[in-house]
Amino acid sequence: MTNRVDQPRPLDLVGNPIHVGGVATGFEATLEYRVSDGHQQVTGTFAAGGGTGEHGQFHFTVDVGHTAFRADRLLVQVFEARARDGGEINVVTVPVIYGPHIVPGYYGYREHTVVKGETLSALAKTYYGNASLYPRIVRANPAQITDPDRIVPGQVLRIPIGS
Repeated sequence: MTNRVDQPRPLDLVGNPIHVGGVATGFEATLEYRVSDGHQQVTGTFAAGGGTGEHGQFHFTVDVGHTAFRADRLLVQVFEARARDGGEINVVTVPVIYGPHIVPGYYGYREHTVVKGETLSALAKTYYGNASLYPRIVRANPAQITDPDRIVPGQVLRIPIGS
């Protein structure tokens, strides 16, 4: 049995609703999902496959707008419940970044390719009108930015955009 989540990808910047897609195999063709920040969670079920072990594509959306997440990072999980005892099996976990916690009214992001001499403060001034909002860019790019004082030409950064 294999389950695979193709969307979102690890550390994708997501909004509400969260779109989840991939390929799953389920004996009874019913799988479960959970979106959590470790404190709050949203759960549900979905159907995939033919019920006798076939692989089937799936796509569903999860409305998390009513959830009081505390963290920027969420875990999107897809799994099966073991018939014998309800235990979770074939769990696939994808960590994502929740954009609405980074910028008010989050609706997407722009990609910015860093050029020589740019700083995060300057980018924040350009995109948000306030240099002190550079932590938004840091939070949206955990795999790209390990030191906020050091960005390099050629890096492609996600700039979260809100209303």
